[in-house]
Amino acid sequence: MSTPVRAAVMGTGSWGTAFAMVLADAGCDVTLWARRAEVADAVNSTRTNPDYLPGVELPENVRATADAAEALADADFTVLAVPSQTLRANLAAWTPLLAPGTVLVSLMKGVELGTTMRMSEVIADVAKAGPERVAVVTGPNLAREIAARMPAAAVVACTDEAVAQRLQAACHTPYFRPYTNTDVVGCELGGAVKNVIGLAVGIADGMGLGDNAKGSLITRGLAETTRLGLAMGADPLTFSGLAGLGDLVATCSSPLSRNHTFGTNLGKGMTLQETIAVTKQTAEGVKSCESVLDLARRHGVDMPITETVVAIVHEGKPPVVAVKELMSRSAKPERR
Repeated sequence: MSTPVRAAVMGTGSWGTAFAMVLADAGCDVTLWARRAEVADAVNSTRTNPDYLPGVELPENVRATADAAEALADADFTVLAVPSQTLRANLAAWTPLLAPGTVLVSLMKGVELGTTMRMSEVIADVAKAGPERVAVVTGPNLAREIAARMPAAAVVACTDEAVAQRLQAACHTPYFRPYTNTDVVGCELGGAVKNVIGLAVGIADGMGLGDNAKGSLITRGLAETTRLGLAMGADPLTFSGLAGLGDLVATCSSPLSRNHTFGTNLGKGMTLQETIAVTKQTAEGVKSCESVLDLARRHGVDMPITETVVAIVHEGKPPVVAVKELMSRSAKPERR
């Protein structure tokens, strides 16, 4: 009888916890690392994560600990599920504890402020891991639905196809269908930029601008994501797949999306601080919109929707003014 795959999931937020369920349901032995000991204790004693997925019973082969060394020991896959802007500091502390040869898997959808590094680049930089040891899971994966074992598909991306296939096998369940992809750049950009477009669509929804506006923002948002991807060497087909269009549609159309909900509150007239106060979990696009725009400028790529989101979220521009300016931009061909 073969030894079960061992996975460490570092982070007990809703997506980290839900993905731990997926791995366990696929037959892995999963150790879930919690920053706070009381969360680990709750998981072990009640089989639930009351803070992030209340009422969802976790499989028996998920156990939790607040000891990073214990979680990381002998892990075949180390799944990183912390807020993207905290990855560097967390991973620096964990790197000496990593099992030799463990594959580092990013669940994070963001771009690091200041460096404009994608999460796989931060992982490679901090852990000194080669591309064959860095993978990404992305796609239309709203944590609450996956925790309810509702059908979903995803992309597991690694430049090494064989590693992607190993990860695919480790998280393939009757309700979670992963596809492999070797375009890590495109998959990560799709996940990071869709959070920004999700904010834009949420703002439009909060303002009551209608479904035509939503459809236009989704489509033009995908266009600017693709432009950036092409400039960075991504495969354009990635953006019509699960990591691009699939994730974008789920984020822009669901009340379960943190970024969409955050944008909706802004569009209704709440201030940034008021919106942050009522948001219990990290809406990655709030910080990443600045680093995505920085990345676009470094590559000479025009991203007007991203610029508009930054102006509203970080520069205090009233949404009504920002939308008027976006709509009054000079006319141009669609495919440009």
